Amino acid sequence: MTCDRLVCANCAGPVSEGRCAVCRAHRERVYRESPLANLSPVALFTLLVTLIAVALLAERVVAA
Repeated sequence: MTCDRLVCANCAGPVSEGRCAVCRAHRERVYRESPLANLSPVALFTLLVTLIAVALLAERVVAA
């Protein structure tokens, strides 16, 4: 989960901007709990394609 679209109930600002202490605390908690939160969608897609390629290669090696 990312905080790009979250709105703070305390200051009504985007959590990603960290306008108040509540925003900053939630943003830090989200990034601390999720190791993939800092990756861009392109990086996640690249990681997925790489994992699929490795799985297909492993399947061919086992079948041979």
